[in-house]
Amino acid sequence: MARYTGKKNRIARRFGVNIFGRVRNPLLHKPNPPGMHGARRRKKSDFGLQLEEKQKLKAIYGMLSEKQLVSYFQKAVALEGNTAQQFVEMLECRLDNIVYRLKLAPTIFAAQQLVSHGHIQVDGKKVDRRSFQVKPGMTVSVKEKSRNMKIINEAMDGPQRSVPEYLSFDKAHHSGQLLAHPLHEQMPWPIEISLPVICDFLAHTT
Repeated sequence: MARYTGKKNRIARRFGVNIFGRVRNPLLHKPNPPGMHGARRRKKSDFGLQLEEKQKLKAIYGMLSEKQLVSYFQKAVALEGNTAQQFVEMLECRLDNIVYRLKLAPTIFAAQQLVSHGHIQVDGKKVDRRSFQVKPGMTVSVKEKSRNMKIINEAMDGPQRSVPEYLSFDKAHHSGQLLAHPLHEQMPWPIEISLPVICDFLAHTT
């Protein structure tokens, strides 16, 4: 699966928030949007606003590709129930995101690497697929041989984030469990996103 290798700080400055939760806040020294003289912006069209909302959602889940996002939406449409809720639930329950939410990694990108490099287990078995869907009752943990990794322990001790209520966390065992399907309003997004706008946009473009 392709990994985003572009300029992450530029994305954060574009949205005006430390969207990836990096320790070194990219807005500290360059608070303005990228571009000449802080990028004087024209008023966005409806299409531009819809596109920006979609880009925000892709960014907070680790710069998902357009193909990945559309695939999740199409799967949500095919399921019974609230399409918007099903859509973001699948995004939120990706293994890389659960690792990040459990504070086992400092950023979503670090979580992606931990999963891809085989440091993460689900119910005691190694899973190296970032898009793996974690289900309620499943336990996500760091492989025993990887528990001394500095990046993991510093992330767990960091005060910047808390573990959301739909997860339990066992710091002593470097593990956590998904307790229930996360609701949209429980998801700790770092930036306000209009989910109805995104779903309407995807429904009319896919």
